[in-house]
Amino acid sequence: MITQDSIEALKARLDVVDVVGSYVELKKAGVNYKSPCPFHDEKSPSFVVSPQKQIYHCFGCSAGGDSVKFVMEYEKLNYPEALEKLAEMYNFTLGYTDNKHNKPRSQVMDKLQEWYQSLLPSKQTANTYVKERGIYESSVEKFGIGYAPDSYGTINYIKSQMFTMNEAVEMGVVGFDSGRNFARFVARITFPIHSTNGSLVGFGGRTITGHQAKYVNSPETPFFNKSRLLYAYHHARQSLHKQNEIIITEGYLDVIMLHQAGFTNAVATLGTALTVEHLPLLRKGEPRVVMAYDGDKAGRAAALKASRLLSAGGFSGGVVIFSDGLDPADMVKNGAIEELARMFRQTKPFIEFVLDEILALYDLRDPKQKESCMQEGLAYLKTLSPLLQEEYKTYLASRLGGLGVSPSLLKVSGSSPHNTASPRIQKNSHKDMWELSLVKTVIEKPHLVNQILDVLDASLFMFHSNELHLALNGHTDAPELMAIIVDETIHVLENEDALRDELLLFLMKYYERELKKIHLQTHMPFEEKAFYIRKFRGKIAKLRRGELVAFER
Repeated sequence: MITQDSIEALKARLDVVDVVGSYVELKKAGVNYKSPCPFHDEKSPSFVVSPQKQIYHCFGCSAGGDSVKFVMEYEKLNYPEALEKLAEMYNFTLGYTDNKHNKPRSQVMDKLQEWYQSLLPSKQTANTYVKERGIYESSVEKFGIGYAPDSYGTINYIKSQMFTMNEAVEMGVVGFDSGRNFARFVARITFPIHSTNGSLVGFGGRTITGHQAKYVNSPETPFFNKSRLLYAYHHARQSLHKQNEIIITEGYLDVIMLHQAGFTNAVATLGTALTVEHLPLLRKGEPRVVMAYDGDKAGRAAALKASRLLSAGGFSGGVVIFSDGLDPADMVKNGAIEELARMFRQTKPFIEFVLDEILALYDLRDPKQKESCMQEGLAYLKTLSPLLQEEYKTYLASRLGGLGVSPSLLKVSGSSPHNTASPRIQKNSHKDMWELSLVKTVIEKPHLVNQILDVLDASLFMFHSNELHLALNGHTDAPELMAIIVDETIHVLENEDALRDELLLFLMKYYERELKKIHLQTHMPFEEKAFYIRKFRGKIAKLRRGELVAFER
């Protein structure tokens, strides 16, 4: 069993925006973040994450909770499994009541990295390659560049450090096939790959012996998912948030040389094109995204795919395509730093790049091809917001040589008849902001509860008596209360004076309504009616003098 102390210590490290944002795309919405709910099908975002309250809540399906609950629901894990998953993500060692579980994550990868790095200076071929590419010694140190020898040497080193082959296989540095173990990286320059929080999770390796596979990466492990990681993100994180811009390249050397030249907001995908799984990471801080790709066929194809993805996701930024066989690393080595800076400033916007690439695929002199090109262009535009659709129809039409594009060919996105998810599950159709404000005050200012209970109870509420009852009884994990907690439009009464003023106003309106009801009574005995009229008038008079009166039926 996991000890309570270690659970609390892990939870103290977690940030709900970071945890949820590693699974889904979050967009800033005031002080909170929003996204389409990952737990039910919906078109418009009703899923809210509150960094201040450290919870999430969906107004559509009422899912909600903290970071641990999210991982449980998303990964379909039980509570201990979710804690262990989060501990892996945050490189945190959990404590257990039984000693057999008190084993930290294997350090075989970290030891191997130290060894690889120590071997580089003595390997002449590898050193020559590094120097020829223009990489400084300071960059070798910063990025931990190393050298992996033959398989026999690596496996012997692992054994000499008292690690088992099972550990090495689990961490992805050793493979197993046909009854034997083999090192994953042989005669390669190595580039350690880290998670967003800086934990070593894998390696990339470049051959220096002419191997057919120029670059290889670690295999998928519980710690390494190349579709969610960006090389050197932990180095670039501070800079990209400060500059509000991230440069995405195709390779390790591009990143290293760009950092060396002062572009410390550069990262790279790991042998794969940009994927949907990368978007939550890119969404953090909403930086401008610059895609810096090679001009060869593969580079342009990758840039096109990324641009489609990013434009549909509403990202700002653009594309830089390098020509003449050069890449960012070559330009840094050649001293073209100012030209690089200009290129990163003057990117081609994602939407224009996609449309231009589509146009380049067709012979626009042929009417049939022109029509096909128009249809493909319109199909792409439909992935964008209605406003952008309208803006770029004109661009597409002008590039097609004046062919008019009728607005009727584009259907502006709206609610789908197939989307049956309710926009919000509510017990009441009416949303009384005053009552909700008082409920939120009970949740967030518990020291004011007695002042509230002295003068009213939940039965006085016309619309949200159930929510007040839940709040007074401390059920803050109830979906109804989570919806209130994350709703920015519901304000908290900050102090006793503000609460007093609101209670006076509320009670005055309440007793005025009750007095009106009494006056409308036609079957009540005269004596009883006169009694209630005097009673309610007396309470209203006291309230008008600023005296709070206790609730009485």
